Amino acid sequence: FMLRTSRQRAMTSLQQLTSSVDAFIFDCDGVLWRGDEPIAGANEAIAALRRQGKKIFFITNNATKSRAGFLTKLQSMGYTADTGEAMKEVLSSAFAAAAFLRTQGFPENNKKVYVIGEVGIMDELATAGIPALGGPLDSDKVPPFGKGQGVHVDPSVGAVVVGLDRSFCYYKLHYAQLCLNTIPDCQFIATNPDALMHATDVQEWPGAGCFVSALKYCTKTEPILVGKPERFLIDHVLREHNLDPARICMVGDRLDTDILFANRNGLQSLLVMSGITTPAILSEAGPETGKPDVVTDSVADLVAQSKL
Repeated sequence: FMLRTSRQRAMTSLQQLTSSVDAFIFDCDGVLWRGDEPIAGANEAIAALRRQGKKIFFITNNATKSRAGFLTKLQSMGYTADTGEAMKEVLSSAFAAAAFLRTQGFPENNKKVYVIGEVGIMDELATAGIPALGGPLDSDKVPPFGKGQGVHVDPSVGAVVVGLDRSFCYYKLHYAQLCLNTIPDCQFIATNPDALMHATDVQEWPGAGCFVSALKYCTKTEPILVGKPERFLIDHVLREHNLDPARICMVGDRLDTDILFANRNGLQSLLVMSGITTPAILSEAGPETGKPDVVTDSVADLVAQSKL
């Protein structure tokens, strides 16, 4: 009886939350899928919210794919329709990095970007017309260590962008630190600070924050963060869709990015326990992240509340 009562209370909280918002922003990894495995019931939950007239957005700190790449994955799992408007629902930290650089005068300043990251960042920079070096192109390179040898750095590099890089190597780290330590006014941009992520459905993997920290350590420079929990992406949503932040709910699995993103930017929040956060982590949550408004096991619970 006690368990049933607790479940009923959770469903009531979800129902109240849903009725008080006009839009939902969903994180992806650990919320909609783990690796390439969809989370049971998530598709049905989003479909139910759409039927209720809620606006849906997907914001991910994962920069390994472009928005087009994430849209393809979302569509393959049935989360969004194949329409001309679907791309407007999808935002990523790779997109945020390119959009931020546009505000800094790229590409009109004729500067290039060095990338520690994958094809998602390279594609978004290309879409924005910003020339880029590094990324997958440098994955097999080894710096020379002989007497009198070194790595030549392109002096036209005006920024280094760092995201998740599953082909990270010493050459990339060395090139990036040379850019930041030797080129005047070179900017350090990080897609996100995530320490761990769900790259597969069976275990946690090092996140982009690990590579960001390595470059921070050897440059003694703090990066400009453009993904969650910073406000760059929510400002884009508010500007493009004329929404009230108090009537938006951020749905995520992380306290340090998703819930902090909501709390910093005046959004409501729903924490799902299908990803990184464990009950022990939640119980220790302090003022540095704040508490979520509502906690539930999975996005699938949004279907159950819609039937109450």
